[in-house]
Amino acid sequence: MREAGMLVDGPQGYMVCYAIASQNLRLGLDVIADTVNPIQITREAWRNVAESLDTPFVEIEVVCSDEREHRHRVETREADIPGFVLPAWEQVRNRQYDPWDRHHIVIDTAHQTVSESLETLYEQLNNSRSQ
Repeated sequence: MREAGMLVDGPQGYMVCYAIASQNLRLGLDVIADTVNPIQITREAWRNVAESLDTPFVEIEVVCSDEREHRHRVETREADIPGFVLPAWEQVRNRQYDPWDRHHIVIDTAHQTVSESLETLYEQLNNSRSQ
């Protein structure tokens, strides 16, 4: 959308993502929506995509509970999209965040490697399936 010269500062990007996810689910493909979903309305919209197609889904929240580590990650990351400006630490800290209203998996990456976080996720996914 940015490359087409469109200003993306609101729900437009999410709307495109919901449509792409819906099309892929209709094709029988798996969808992983790796997005910041700090507010209830975007979480509900993702649920609606899956539920409208009667597709099972799992909600996963990835957090970093160590504020120093979180700040370090924010301040040292590099954008992988040309021209995309990443938010500064203060913007991340001051972002609106709504508490989750339903059960979901939480992965705390603060003191784990990526591999360890994935292992934790796989364990929690397997545990949730067996319940």
